Amino acid sequence: MAKQNSSRGRQAKTSSSNSKKKSTTIKKSFDKSKKFGVKSKPNPYRKDIRKDTPKQRLEEPTEIRLNKYIANSGICSRREADVFIKAGSATVNGKVITEMGYKVKPTDTVRFDDVLINPEPKRYVLLNKPKNYITTTEDERGRHTVMELVGKATKERIYPVGRLDRNTTGLLLFTNDGEMAKKLTHPKHNVKKLYHASLDKKLTLSDLQKISENFVLDGKMVYVDAISYIENEPKTEVGIEIHSGRNRIVRKIFEHFGYKVIKLDRVIFAGMTKKNLPRGHWRHLTQQEVNNLKMI
Repeated sequence: MAKQNSSRGRQAKTSSSNSKKKSTTIKKSFDKSKKFGVKSKPNPYRKDIRKDTPKQRLEEPTEIRLNKYIANSGICSRREADVFIKAGSATVNGKVITEMGYKVKPTDTVRFDDVLINPEPKRYVLLNKPKNYITTTEDERGRHTVMELVGKATKERIYPVGRLDRNTTGLLLFTNDGEMAKKLTHPKHNVKKLYHASLDKKLTLSDLQKISENFVLDGKMVYVDAISYIENEPKTEVGIEIHSGRNRIVRKIFEHFGYKVIKLDRVIFAGMTKKNLPRGHWRHLTQQEVNNLKMI
């Protein structure tokens, strides 16, 4: 499949009412071409992004810490690797290593749970997922999985970051970078996801405002960053931006207020759009996109 380039989606503005309660009235919505974006709320967890990035080192160290070695192998994050190392899950040249900060040489043989591992080059692949594909590496019922669509993207084994249910379309990221995947799926990093939802009936302005406020769903608070009607479309077409990673959260939000989602498409994920990326196609991220994700 041909690789494609991405572009930025248009931004939509939101404004707050003077009500004592937290509510948002969207004045400008998404355009008919469905290339849209939403201005997000301030993120207390996110670090400031600097325009100037440090120059890369000319030489890589000949030794790396064991936790980084394990994380580079795509197994888990460095922090999780520390826990496994303390538990005795890692061996170097046949010796169990529990020392924090232990460094591994390129010639060392490293095993994790008695399985030989190697730090692979990091790969980042963006897919525009079609319907009727499930987000899993394999399926015992023989259904189509997203792995079939990215099977030729790279020789390294990559995994989906987060999930899109079978009937949801749109952007899905794959990587073998366990630390990056952990960051992108943790709610504290406030990674934005923008969806276009088609509902079974018109969304009332009253319900739109209720959804824009914080509310409890299944015993947990739900935070919707922005919501808007799509410009020049029926009131059944809605754009909604969230950072929650809860399973089927967008569908559950609308069901909570008495609406059924007929179609759901993720059009922006972590700042990346699907422009020039046809449904069912994939592409590798640019180095700039990778750098942007690392600064989240």
